[in-house]
Amino acid sequence: MRAVLVLYFKYFLKWDDDLATSIYHTFVALCYLTPILGAIVADSWLGKFKTIIYLSIVYAVGQVAMAVSAIHDITDTNRDGTPDNMTFHVVLSMVGLFLIALGTGGIKPCVAAFGGDQFGDHQEKQRRTFFSVFYLCINGGSLLSTIITPILRAQDCGIYSQQKCYSLAFGVPAALMVVALIVFIVGSGMYYKAKPEGNIMLDVCKCIGFAIKNRYRHRSSKYPKREHWMDWAEEKYGKLLIAQIKMVLKVLFLYIPLPMFWTLFDQKGSRWTLQATTMDGNFGSIVIQPDQMQTVNPIFILTLVPIMDSVIYPLIKKCGLNFTPLKRMTVGMFLAAVAFVCAGVVQLQIDKTLPIFPSTSQSQLKLLNMGNNSITVQLTGNKTVNLHPHWASDDYFTFEEEQIDVTVGSPSFTKRIVLTKNERQTLLFPSSISDEWQLMEDLTSKPQEGNNAIRFVNGMSRAVNVSVAGASFGQIQPLYFSNYSQIKNGRKAFTLQSGSQSCEFSREFGFGSSYTFLIPSTMTFGTNCQESISEVEDIKPNSVHMALQVPQYFFITAGEVMFSVTGLEFSYSQAPSNMKAVLQAGWLLTVAIGNFIVLIVAELAKIPKKWAEYILFASLLVAVCIIFSIMAYFYTYIDPAEIEAQFKRKEGDNDDDEDTKAKLRKVEAEMARRGSVSSDDEDQRSKQTSF
Repeated sequence: MRAVLVLYFKYFLKWDDDLATSIYHTFVALCYLTPILGAIVADSWLGKFKTIIYLSIVYAVGQVAMAVSAIHDITDTNRDGTPDNMTFHVVLSMVGLFLIALGTGGIKPCVAAFGGDQFGDHQEKQRRTFFSVFYLCINGGSLLSTIITPILRAQDCGIYSQQKCYSLAFGVPAALMVVALIVFIVGSGMYYKAKPEGNIMLDVCKCIGFAIKNRYRHRSSKYPKREHWMDWAEEKYGKLLIAQIKMVLKVLFLYIPLPMFWTLFDQKGSRWTLQATTMDGNFGSIVIQPDQMQTVNPIFILTLVPIMDSVIYPLIKKCGLNFTPLKRMTVGMFLAAVAFVCAGVVQLQIDKTLPIFPSTSQSQLKLLNMGNNSITVQLTGNKTVNLHPHWASDDYFTFEEEQIDVTVGSPSFTKRIVLTKNERQTLLFPSSISDEWQLMEDLTSKPQEGNNAIRFVNGMSRAVNVSVAGASFGQIQPLYFSNYSQIKNGRKAFTLQSGSQSCEFSREFGFGSSYTFLIPSTMTFGTNCQESISEVEDIKPNSVHMALQVPQYFFITAGEVMFSVTGLEFSYSQAPSNMKAVLQAGWLLTVAIGNFIVLIVAELAKIPKKWAEYILFASLLVAVCIIFSIMAYFYTYIDPAEIEAQFKRKEGDNDDDEDTKAKLRKVEAEMARRGSVSSDDEDQRSKQTSF
C-alpha cells in the first residue's frame, strides 16, 4: 500500500510535494511507534494470538477505509472526475492510515515471535528455517507489491468518469488482509499459545525510574557514590535485573545516531518516487511506472543478502580483516550517504531539462500565428519575433510588467495585453490581425504522473471535433482552443471530424510533456492529415531515464543489508535473554525518529533545490557516521549469557557484592582479552569482538 501512497496524496488529494512527503513519513513513523504498545498489550494482557487477531481486524478496517476514500465518484456530484468534497476524502484517508498504523503496531512485534513459539527447545534448526522463510516471505511480498500495486493504480476506473484507480490499489490489499486473517483464525486449534507473563518493558521502565528518583533523593555529598547510576535501584530491585538493564542501556546508547540512517532510507518511498515522476520510464517493450521503481529495492535485497553472507563476508574474513557488526553498520550508513549523493546528481540532470516557470512577480507569454502569412511581432522592451504561418515562437517571453503593448505587421497594428502574474499564456493571432486576439492559459508545472497534456487550436472557420482513445477534446469552435487532456505515453491516434468529413493523425508521446496542436485554416480532410497539423511544444518531455536511479537504489539496498540486517543480529546477540524484545522495540523506535527527522527538514527547511536537499541529507549522515564509528570504537562486546550466569551463581553461592563485582569485572576483562571473532557464524555470537 505504501508503494502508491505518496502519489495518492499528490495526485488524488492534490497536496504539494512537501505535505505529501510529511504525511507519508508521519504514517511510517506511527507504524514504528505503535509496536511498543502492541508488545505491551500482547505480553501483559491479551497474548500474541489474540493481539494479532484483534489488531488485524483494525488493520483491515483501516485498509477498507483507505479504499473507500479513493473513490472519487462518492463526492463527484458534477461528474467532472474531481471530488467536490475533498474534506471527506482527506478525513477518511487519515482515519484509515491511523487504523493501519495501529493495526501494524499489534502485528509487527507479535507475528515473528508467535511463529518462533511454535518450536520447542529441541527444534532449533527448524526455528532457524522458519525465520529464514519468514524473512524471505517479507521481501517476496515487498517485491510483488511494488510490481502489482502500481499496475492496479495505473488502471482507469470510475462510474461517471475514468480516473486513476487508487481505490483498487488500496482495495486489493484490504481483501488479501481479510483472507489472511481468516486463514490465520482457521488454524487456531493447531497453534501453541503462550500465556502472557507480564511485560519486561514495563519492569525495565519502572526500575530505571526508581533509580533516577532514588539518585535524586540521595544527591547530597554525604551519600557515597555508586559505580553506576543504575546501582541506585538496588534497594528495590534485584542485582540480576539491574545488570541486564545496564547491558540494554549500553546498546541503546549506541542507537542514538542510528535514526539518521532511516531518515535517508525511507525517502525511497517518498522523495525518490516523486523524482521518478519527472523521468522517462520507457524500457523498450516495458514501461515502468514511477512507483514501480521501488521494485529495485527488494530485488537487490533478495540478491545481495545471499551474496553478502556466502561470498563477501567470507572473502573479507579470509583476507584477515575483522569485519565486526559495528563496522558493517558504519559502512552501511556510509553507503546510504553515497546513495543520496547519486540521487542529487540525478536531480541535477533532471533540473537541466525542466522548464523555467514564472515567479510570483513574473508573467510568461508565447506567440502563435494562426494565419497563412508570416508576421512580425514587436513586444514591450523592443523584443521582436518573426512568426511563420501556422507556427509559434520558440520559447516563452518573460515580463515583469502586468500590461504590455503588442505591435504586429506593417502598417502596424497595436493592442494592449493584460497578463496574469505567475502564469504562462499563449497569444493567438488570427488570419486577420484586426479580428479578436485570443489569450490561452498554459501549464505552469509538469503534467501529473508522467502523463502528457495535450490541447488543440482550431484555426478553421468551422467547428471541429477531436477525439482519441481514453480522452475527448469535444467540439472546438472556429478560431478557438480546447482544454488540456491528459494522454498516456505511447503512440496515440487522433480523429478529427467536421460534419461528414474526418481524418486521422498519430504521434508517439513520451512522459511529462505538453503540446498544442494547431489545425490550420488550409487543412483539407482526407484519409490522412498528418502533414497538415502544426505542433507546438510547450513543455519538453522527460528526457532523463529512470535507469539512472538504479545506482542510488543499489547503494541504499547495500547499506540496508549491512546496516539493518546486521543491526538486528547485533541487538539480539548483545541483549539479555529476557530483554531481546526491549532492544527490538528500541530498534523500531530509531526508525520512527528517523521519519520524524524527514518531517522537520521537509516542513521547516524548505530547501528550494531538491538536489541540495539530497546532498544535505548525505552530509548529515556522513557526520553521524563518523560519530557512530567513534562510539563503536570504544564499545566492548559482551556475552550476556555469561554475565547472567555469574549473577545466578552468585545468588546460589550467596557471595557478597564486592566478590560478585570482582568476578564480573574479571569476566569482562577476559572477554576483552580474547579479542574478536567473525560475527558471520551464528554459533560464534557468544565470543568477544572489538570494533
